[in-house]
Order: sequence, then C-alpha cells, then structure tokens
Amino acid sequence: MSQVKLHVRKGDTVYILTGKDAGKRGKVLQAIPSRRKVIVEGVNVVKKHTRPTKALPQGGIVEKEAPIDSSNVMLVCTKCDKPTRVAKKLVDDRYYRACKRCGEIIDK
Repeated sequence: MSQVKLHVRKGDTVYILTGKDAGKRGKVLQAIPSRRKVIVEGVNVVKKHTRPTKALPQGGIVEKEAPIDSSNVMLVCTKCDKPTRVAKKLVDDRYYRACKRCGEIIDK
C-alpha cells in the first residue's frame, strides 16, 4: 500500500464518527500514514497481556490505545470547536489546512 497524506496530524483534536467510541473527542497521539490509521488518546483502548521484562518486572495486563482508521475521525476546528471537513487554502504560495465551516486556517 502506498503512503498517503492524512487529513489529521499528531496533536490535532478529532471527533470519532463510528465504532464503540462514537461521539467522543480526543487528541491524536500518533498518525500512521502508511496504514491510513491514527492513535487517539482514550479511544479504542485494548488490554494487552505482557510478559515480565526489566522495565515491567511484574508483567500482567496493560491497557493501551489501538489504531483506528483515519476515515473514522473528523478534525475539530480550533476556532468554532465543531467537527469539520478539511479545505485547502493558498496563502503566500503555500497550502494550509482550513475549516470548511468558518474558513479559519488550522495550522500555522
């Protein structure tokens, strides 16, 4: 699968559209463009059984966030605080992500 550009980046606040966590908001901890997935804070938490290591001598069950598909999240605008689609806006010979609702440039 070829690497694509995602509409969300690390640090963005996103709204979850589908799944058991639908309706929740969270911060993107990691974007994985090669797999078209994102890891969102507090969303899609799974329990992982780990064996004892030097870092975790006890071992046991650890809860961590699992990746979800980027098509299942929607960017939340920083100005209007609502989920929005991403528009491209040309400013000084460079394209920026912008809010489709209010037109505000998201990253600068």
